[in-house]
Parts: sequence; structure tokens; C-alpha cells
Amino acid sequence: RMAAAPPSYCFVAFPPCSKDGLVVFGKNSARPRDEVQEVVYFAAAEHDPGSKVECTYIEIDQVPKTHAVVLSRPSWLWGAEMGANEHGVCVANEAVVTREPASESEALLGMDLVRLGLERGATAKEALDVIVALLEEHGQGGNYYEDGSTCHTFQSAFLIVDRNEAWILETSGKYWAAEKITEGVKCICNQLSLTTKIDAEHPELRNYVKSQGWWNGDSDFNFSEVLFKLNPYLGSKPLNTQEFFLPLHIGDVSAQAMIDVLRDKDSGVCVDSESFLTTASIVSVLPQDSSFPCIHYFTGTPDPSR
Repeated sequence: RMAAAPPSYCFVAFPPCSKDGLVVFGKNSARPRDEVQEVVYFAAAEHDPGSKVECTYIEIDQVPKTHAVVLSRPSWLWGAEMGANEHGVCVANEAVVTREPASESEALLGMDLVRLGLERGATAKEALDVIVALLEEHGQGGNYYEDGSTCHTFQSAFLIVDRNEAWILETSGKYWAAEKITEGVKCICNQLSLTTKIDAEHPELRNYVKSQGWWNGDSDFNFSEVLFKLNPYLGSKPLNTQEFFLPLHIGDVSAQAMIDVLRDKDSGVCVDSESFLTTASIVSVLPQDSSFPCIHYFTGTPDPSR
């Protein structure tokens, strides 16, 4: 049994740390090494009132209109590890473990929520609102891997980015917290990273963790500390994920620099182990000037170091 998700890194850089007024987004998808991950495009569409959409495990209500999306996804499921939509919104998913046991009951996967956020959100904030509303309504759960002989379940974290801002969203069951990012560089991995800077949260989050005895209500509310659970792949304390940007000169983060980081095996960003492999990568370039188009680079084969 795989006790936790392998490291799967996701980055964003904003001006002035990035070049030429560009927001640069990148992610590696670390998955079972024999799994196929594909790049797929779905056009914008209008849907009949009362129609449904069949996600990986459950059916939910469809919305009247969905945006065009390009996705990188394990071929066996409906959702996606990462992708972008026609409005320049990018979303990536990270599997995380928390003190709240992940549900084995079939519900929405974190990867389903990536696609749903992209199909329904025209900005990063809209995508965030879509994801948390669906999380609260339907919950998250089900096997993250195609092999049904054992069930591997996780909570979800997301990096949600557009031309102007990013949101880090971390969840535990139906509860969640989010931080808004508008400058600098940020990296997230398969471990909780939010601390005391929380810009939005589930209205009952703090009452719930108090009821579980995880927080006394008197000390500062630190999301990671309150909900932390060891991820055996990542060690006993949160990673200093910012160290992966040390090779990038401040003010010099470009698409090529992001590609170089995603190719780096020595740091562990590019995974290549007996069980897991970086099966796909994305780098997106989002000009803050909306008169310029967004550009998205995908690998259609595993191991970006090649």
C-alpha cells in the first residue's frame, strides 16, 4: 500500500520576480509510473436545463455553459491533474494528507474539482468559489489510482492562477482555507503550507477543529499546524519549497527557467523512482496585459528531463 502521495510540485511567479510582465505557472504530475497521462481539449459548450455531468465516480448537476479547457489528465478518469481554460485560468491539484482521514466513499476527486473549476470559472477567484461550493455540497473521496485492488485516498490542495492573482486552496474533508497571492514566487507540494495568513475559509472551519480537540481557540490559528499529518515521502516537517527557486534570479523567471526547474531530478522536483514518475508537465505564460494571449506548454510523454 502506498501510504502517501509522492512529491508533485507546483509553482507560480508574479512580476517583478518574473520577466516582461508575465505570470509564469508550472507543475509536474507525479503518478504511478505505468499510468498514461494525456493532453485533451474540450470546447466551450452550452447545456440543457436540468442536465447532469458524470464525473469520475459520481454524477452532479451541469451548469448552463462551460468554458473551453485544455487538460493534462490520467487517461482513466474524468478530471485532470492540471490544465487551463480559455480565460487564462490555470488550476493544479496536489494530494495531501491531514489529521482528517480521507474518505474512501466515492465522491468528487480533487482532479474532478480541477476540471470543474476550469470549466466554470472565468477568473481564479471564480474557480476557487466553484471548487469550494462543490466540495461542501458533494464532498471529496474515492480512489486516486486506477488499480482497484487497494484504495488510496487523499485530501486536496490546489494552486489556482490567472493573469492578476493566485489562490492557494487547501482542504480537509469539506473544510478549507485559502490564501491570495499577487506577487513574488510560490511553490506548493503534497503537504499543507497555509499558516496564519488566511484570506478565505469555510465558515465552520475553526469551530470544527476546536470540536475535534485540534485547536484550543486561544492561540493563533495556524492551518498547517492544526491539521498537520506526516507525509512519509516528505519527512517530519514542512518542506522549504521556496528553495527550488534559488536557481532563478529575482526578476528573471521565464518560461524556460520554469521548464528547467521542472526537469530537475537532483532536487526531487522531477520524480523518477521505482513506483512513481513525473508522467506529465505544464508551463503556462499569462501576460498581465490582457491584449496578449496566454500560452500553455504541455508534455505528452513522461519524464520532462528527457
